Amino acid sequence: MDLASKTGKHLQLKETFDRRTKIHTFEMHIIKAKDNYAGNYRCEVTYKDKFDSCSFDLEVKGFVDIRSAFKRRAWPQPSHPPLVSCPREPKQDETPEVDVWEILKSARPDQYEKIAFEYGITDLRGLLKRLKKTKKEEKKSEAFAKKLDPAYQVDKGGKIRLVVDLADPTVELKWYKNGQEIRPTPKFIFEQKGTQRILVINNCGLNDDAAYSVAAGEEKCTTELFVKELPVKITKEIEAVKTTVNERIELECEVSEEGAQVKWCKNGVEVPTGPRSRYRVKSEGLKHWLIIDDASKEDTGTFSLMASGGTSEAKVQVELKPLKIIQDLQDMTVLLGQPLKMHCEIFPGNVPGRWYRNGQLIQSNDRINILQRAKNHRLEIVNSTIHDAGDYTFVPEGYTQSLCAKVHIVDPPRVHLESLNFPDNTVTIVAGNKLRVEIPISGEPAPRVVWMKGERVILDSGHRVRAETFSDYTSLTIDIAEKEDTGNYKIVLQNEAGEAGASIKVKVVDIPDPPEVPLVTEVGGDWCSMTWEPPIYDGGSPILGYFIERKKKQSSRWMRLNFDLNKETTFEPKKMIEGVPYEVRVFAVNAIGVSKPSEPSKAFVPLAVTSEPTMLVVDDVTDTTVTMKWRPPETIGAAGLDGYLVEYCIEGSDDWRVTNKELTEKTKYTITGLPPEAKILVRVRAINAAGASTPRTLQHSILVKEVIEPPKIRIPRHLKQTYTRKVGEAVNLVIPFMGKPRPKVSWLKEGQTVDPTQVTIRNTDCDSIIFIRKAERKHSGKYDMKVEVENHVDTAIIDIQIVDLPGPPQCVKIDEVWGGNVALDWTPPKDNGNAAITGYTIQKADKKTMEWYTCIEHYHRTCITITELVVGNEYFFRIYSENMVGLSEGATQTKDSALIVKEGMQLKNPEYIDHDFKEPPKFTQPLINTFAIAGYNATLNCSVRANPRPKVIWMKNKIAIIDDPRYRMFSNQGVCTLEIRKPSPYDGGMYSCKAINDLGDALVECKLEVKGQFGL
Repeated sequence: MDLASKTGKHLQLKETFDRRTKIHTFEMHIIKAKDNYAGNYRCEVTYKDKFDSCSFDLEVKGFVDIRSAFKRRAWPQPSHPPLVSCPREPKQDETPEVDVWEILKSARPDQYEKIAFEYGITDLRGLLKRLKKTKKEEKKSEAFAKKLDPAYQVDKGGKIRLVVDLADPTVELKWYKNGQEIRPTPKFIFEQKGTQRILVINNCGLNDDAAYSVAAGEEKCTTELFVKELPVKITKEIEAVKTTVNERIELECEVSEEGAQVKWCKNGVEVPTGPRSRYRVKSEGLKHWLIIDDASKEDTGTFSLMASGGTSEAKVQVELKPLKIIQDLQDMTVLLGQPLKMHCEIFPGNVPGRWYRNGQLIQSNDRINILQRAKNHRLEIVNSTIHDAGDYTFVPEGYTQSLCAKVHIVDPPRVHLESLNFPDNTVTIVAGNKLRVEIPISGEPAPRVVWMKGERVILDSGHRVRAETFSDYTSLTIDIAEKEDTGNYKIVLQNEAGEAGASIKVKVVDIPDPPEVPLVTEVGGDWCSMTWEPPIYDGGSPILGYFIERKKKQSSRWMRLNFDLNKETTFEPKKMIEGVPYEVRVFAVNAIGVSKPSEPSKAFVPLAVTSEPTMLVVDDVTDTTVTMKWRPPETIGAAGLDGYLVEYCIEGSDDWRVTNKELTEKTKYTITGLPPEAKILVRVRAINAAGASTPRTLQHSILVKEVIEPPKIRIPRHLKQTYTRKVGEAVNLVIPFMGKPRPKVSWLKEGQTVDPTQVTIRNTDCDSIIFIRKAERKHSGKYDMKVEVENHVDTAIIDIQIVDLPGPPQCVKIDEVWGGNVALDWTPPKDNGNAAITGYTIQKADKKTMEWYTCIEHYHRTCITITELVVGNEYFFRIYSENMVGLSEGATQTKDSALIVKEGMQLKNPEYIDHDFKEPPKFTQPLINTFAIAGYNATLNCSVRANPRPKVIWMKNKIAIIDDPRYRMFSNQGVCTLEIRKPSPYDGGMYSCKAINDLGDALVECKLEVKGQFGL
């Protein structure tokens, strides 16, 4: 009986698997054992074609000590329960056995706890539940005097009697199987003996394993019937069989039971017995057969029959019949396109076979027919091709022998130029590119191919130009095409079937050679004109135009000047920077591409002439000379200004004469050698590298005759007052004057002639210079200047004052001392340094330290009262004099000291306890969450108070910010600032500021969110 269908609250089956030891454990738990559970149990295990089993006997003992059943056990439970759970054997007590159940049944409910304590029962709740159930079971049945046993067991094929004893024989009785009423049949027989009612079940089978019940009136009692299946044993083993292919095989085996379920296997794998299987299974009574009608070599192996009580095995060996070749395959040579027929004859005749070409299986199709008629095997190919050539093999199925023959397909060589689609069989290639021409060829056997250019044979081992031949095409390869590769190439094919030839033309086109070096013919302020010669070699394609580029000479960057091709060989570049050297070059363009650049032209500089000079006037005229003055041109340009060219002509003529053979850089020039009282016209040109500018011509003629001009001294404004300098400084005075002809200048000091060793005087036509290299106080005084032109005179006076530091004051004395005050008095210095005394500086010093301190500066009077002096100290005083140059080098000190005394008072210094200002860091203003705009600087601010001064660390996402140029950190008076330069959205995150000193640390945090510009 299979126990899987009986699992429930009384029986449980469990399976576990240990991955470490790879062991399966099968457990059966009987929750509550009964007497009818005793018997033989078997565990069967199957895996694929493997089978094993084990059996054991279970014995159920009826006596159970109630005290041991309801005592709580202290020993630990096993980690895995036993395969069969049975009550533990009670430990025998020395006290006499007492039936506690009988005592509890007769006792009152209020005595249950006392009885349980007296007999050592600790599980009182479980005891009461069982007692309650027991009382219900003791209820006497009114219909049955004796009910059915809880369970019955019978062997398969045996007979079982189910007996009940009725209390009332007249009551109607019905039997049920699994809830279905049982009708009398030869298998189910109802018997009656007095008050007993008996159900007899004959020839019990597995389908009789069920729950049975009997109903008497309204009462019913039930039982379970377990049918024990006996193992099926093998009574006659399978015999070994040795036969040949296509024979019939019958394997016979006999078992101990009719209709037994058996399984046939081959090499441990169950044999398929479906409608399309080669195997047939037959059974009759105790015998079982496995039949193979048409045996094959694959049937060799070990066949077995598996029954529940054992297994029988036998070896079957199937051998082939000897192969005899009546007619072998013959080697053949076939012309391409003709039919191919192959034939062979073997014995035995019913053996199929397979055809192979070069080891590949041949399948039948529209062109290939495979035929077999008894012993004859034929292979027919309607229209043979090159691919049909090779080694043909016929392999009879099941045999190691094979029939072989060679088929040779012959085809004359041919060159298929028409598939290339080259016009006039001409291949055009751009120089520098790789050329590979593949020309299909055919012929069988494969023809020998020779490539030739003229009389030169092209080999397959060439470095740059090589020819290669493959099975269905030949190729010409030129790795880097050159213009010398242009020409006709001939192909010659040869094989045993004939010869063929063809030719192709290769044309190599290239970019043109560079044009000749361009020539710059004319240069302007921001333009030039250039021309060049076309390239010598046009690359095999007409020149379409030119590209022109230019660059600054010092630069390496060329700039394209035209984006549309220039058809001519001349060009005019524009928009150049004046004064910058340039170079130009030219590219030639044809249909293939752009040539290399020409050599750069000679460097040239775009230059423009200056504008005409301005404000041309007559500066001086004598009897034979004319002096002209002018100003530089308004526009000079990058070429600069090399100088001026002065020309004149006699009034009434156009004969302009150049007066200066060499250019003059000055804006004043004197024309000499003029005829007296002649009238002339004058013009001036500005000259630079670009040439001469437009002339500036004087609007009226000039009479060559000297004019007397009275002298006039033009004293500068700063010399109209006293000119003051310090001792040691230089004196350099320029006094301009006017007058014609050249005036005569003389100098006097205080009515005396000026000593040239002390004062240097230099006179020119328009000014006089007085120079003193190192001034001294003796140089002070009034200087008289006199300018004379014939009878005309002009004079001027220059007052020069040389000043020095003053001397110290005279006779400093202490007039009076009272309280914390001292009155001082002194007389002015004897030497004022040739300048008025502007003030005094008074200093004091304590007698103990003699360290001087300034009391007052720039004091104008010669007496003063010094206040707020410290009582008990004794002081000295000194005074410096001061003028416009500075303080005197020395000071005059008081001879006596002033003691500050105050009687009747004692000063008691109080004691103070220093306050401890140390404290750990504490943020008085925390960080706040901030929104920033991408690309605009953002700042985070907080303030911290601590003593000593803390160390401040800024962090982003808990990572310290160290030496990052995007961040700037400031700390001033406890205010900590972090500046984020032009943040991006990736700079967003949690920022924190940490302050640390010896007393502790503090931390504040905030969140920074960076948004895109304009809210994007």
